[in-house]
Amino acid sequence: MAGQRATEDQPVPGARAVKRVTLRDVAQAAGVSHQTVSRAINGKGEIDPATQRRVLDVAKQLRYRPSRFGRGLNRPDVVSVGLIVPDVVNPFFPEFVAGVIAAADERDWQVLVASAENDRSRELALVRSLGQQVDALVGYISHPDAELEPYVETMPLVVVDRGLESSNHALVHIDTEAGIRAGMQHLIDRGHRRIGLIDCECLSAPLVRRRTFLEVAGDHALPVDEGWIVMGEQSPAGGAAAFEALHAARPDLTAVIAFNDLVAIGALRAARRIGVEVPGDCALVGYDGLSIVDLIDPPLTTLHLDKRRLGELAIHQVGQLLAGELPPPIVLTPTLQVRDTT
Repeated sequence: MAGQRATEDQPVPGARAVKRVTLRDVAQAAGVSHQTVSRAINGKGEIDPATQRRVLDVAKQLRYRPSRFGRGLNRPDVVSVGLIVPDVVNPFFPEFVAGVIAAADERDWQVLVASAENDRSRELALVRSLGQQVDALVGYISHPDAELEPYVETMPLVVVDRGLESSNHALVHIDTEAGIRAGMQHLIDRGHRRIGLIDCECLSAPLVRRRTFLEVAGDHALPVDEGWIVMGEQSPAGGAAAFEALHAARPDLTAVIAFNDLVAIGALRAARRIGVEVPGDCALVGYDGLSIVDLIDPPLTTLHLDKRRLGELAIHQVGQLLAGELPPPIVLTPTLQVRDTT
């Protein structure tokens, strides 16, 4: 998305006004009465089918969304927000959900949570079904705008961590590239030159870690290429298997950056099992800053992301949308937390 973007420490500048289309706007454009529009929208039988089709086509073109007050909800005074996450079991997302709920509570809003169960094919159906029940949506949604539009229609939508490419929806972006650069620079400053990466499939930010890892390696003339990257599953078991494969292929490596903290925990377990001392033989950096890493020994150096703040920022963007503005993206950047694994 071109134009300004805000960081979490800055007020949101450059918001664009978005006039809410009313029922009377649709009536005027379709050349009918507002009562006819109401009948067409609500599927009443007392209307000519051709007229109903024309009204619905006009409503879609104008991106008209019926007021929740007219839909007969039990609590018309309460704003409801739908929240779609990829996986409620992954410990990253409960902290994010908690941030969304806390920020919504401050506004006396309600939150309905749904999970895509790590299945991209479920996203669009969830957007449509949940969107019929709420006033706005927040979601980790990997589909581009062109695929989203038939399902979103006029629903106010905040997309989390899908990049900065959208002209229709509010965004909260995680600067993964900046985080990986910080982690790489930390290892380089500690004298490491043979650095490996455990990467994983990621729908929201595909290949960002890999690309950034190779760019930084090139900038510093490190003897590192695609062969120093191993793919793994986003789990401790996946991290363990990936670390063992990486160490077997590159026994001279002295540091590893893991896709996330769960993967790093698995890598640490594998290192102990095969007799690699951390950080003496091999330094280790995680990503996410999960609260569970406080229980790891030695404490894990990680790129910490404030998940609750991420949820708060998403609700802030919802507020801007419901106020009739399309705000510029907000960017949240991970911060390096140096502990005992480096």
